[in-house]
Amino acid sequence: MSEKFDEASEIHVLVVDDSIVDRKLAERLLQSCSCKVTVMETAKKALQFLGLDEENSSAGCTTGLKVHLIFSDYSMPEVTGYDLLKKIKQESSTFKDVPVVIMSSEDIPTRITRCLEMGAKEYLLKPVKLSDVKRIIESIRSSGDSNEVKESAINQRFLLGKDLCSSPKSWPPRCVCRTRPLMFRNRSSEYPSELSQH
Repeated sequence: MSEKFDEASEIHVLVVDDSIVDRKLAERLLQSCSCKVTVMETAKKALQFLGLDEENSSAGCTTGLKVHLIFSDYSMPEVTGYDLLKKIKQESSTFKDVPVVIMSSEDIPTRITRCLEMGAKEYLLKPVKLSDVKRIIESIRSSGDSNEVKESAINQRFLLGKDLCSSPKSWPPRCVCRTRPLMFRNRSSEYPSELSQH
């Protein structure tokens, strides 16, 4: 069961991304929302931090440190963001109710469906925007405990309904993962534009 939060409560967010640019951007945006942020460059290290790696586990959450939200990139070497999501939702009694947000630069309907079916709270296209981060943090603060799980289930039913999956013409549904156009394909451009605002 998740905790109740108020404006003074500090939400601890785990950010997992092999791209230093994306990692720093997510960290800055979350910190601007008064979150405590822990960053990991691989999903394998994140599993170790959470105590979910059968071979090696760090002293992170095994010593009582709580994680209230996880932001994870989808495409990472060795262990993907989907693998991390699956491990959390299917094999962890401690973290299975923690909301997981998947981030990706690829807008692939089958991938989005797969992540939501596995229990992801949302699937966000990169670059992640401050408005998305604020919305997610506010939903956690306002709903707390089991409402987060209920909201995730509602999102999954909305995206996976027969009317949406019956044909490709039914896409895109009205959700954040589909309404924002994919931008900044050339990483040489000024990618983390939101960093300059803080």
